[in-house]
Amino acid sequence: MTTMLRLMLLAILLPVSACTQEAVQNTAPQEMTAETLGHYCQMNLLEHPGPKAQVHMKGMPAPLFFSQVRDAIAYARAPEQIAPILAIYVNDMGAPRATWEKPGDGNWIDAGKAFFVVGSTREGGMGAPETVPFASQADAEAFAKAEGGTVLKLMAITDDMVLTPVEHETAEDQDDDYEGRLRALPNAVGG
Repeated sequence: MTTMLRLMLLAILLPVSACTQEAVQNTAPQEMTAETLGHYCQMNLLEHPGPKAQVHMKGMPAPLFFSQVRDAIAYARAPEQIAPILAIYVNDMGAPRATWEKPGDGNWIDAGKAFFVVGSTREGGMGAPETVPFASQADAEAFAKAEGGTVLKLMAITDDMVLTPVEHETAEDQDDDYEGRLRALPNAVGG
C-alpha cells in the first residue's frame, strides 16, 4: 500500500472513529444556587426546609434537583422515567453544619451509600413525609431515636414508601375545623 493511500484511508477513518466516541458527562454533585428550582414544584429550593436531592441522567447537561429526597427516589423508580440515571446525590443531614432549615453546601453524598430514616415525624420541603439521608449509620440511628422512623439503605426502601400519594387535609376537613373553632369561641370569651 502506498503512503498516499494509507494517508487517505487514515483521513477517512479518523473522523468516523471520533464520531463514535461519547463525551464524558460530568456527574459530580452541583451546589444549589438562588436559581436552582425543584423538578416537580419549579420553586427555589433554598426557600424550602429539609434535605434535597439531585439526579444526574445520561445526556442531560445539568442534574434534576428535588425539594425532597423522597421525590427523587420516587422519580428514579417511576415507570415513566426512561433516561438512564448516572448518579443520585442527597444532603448528608449528619454533616456538621446541616440543619433542617439549611441542609448544607458541599455535603452531598451518593444515595447508594447513604443510610435513610423512613417514617420519622419530619416533613420535607413540600410538606410530605421525608426520607432523611445520612452518611453515617450512627447519625441515622440517633435521628430515628429522636424523631421516630426506621433506618434503611436505599435498596431496602420499598416503592410504597416513596410512591404512595400523601394525604393532605381537604377543604371539608378545614371547614369542620373552622366550624369547631367558631363554636368554641363564645365559650372562650365568656359567652
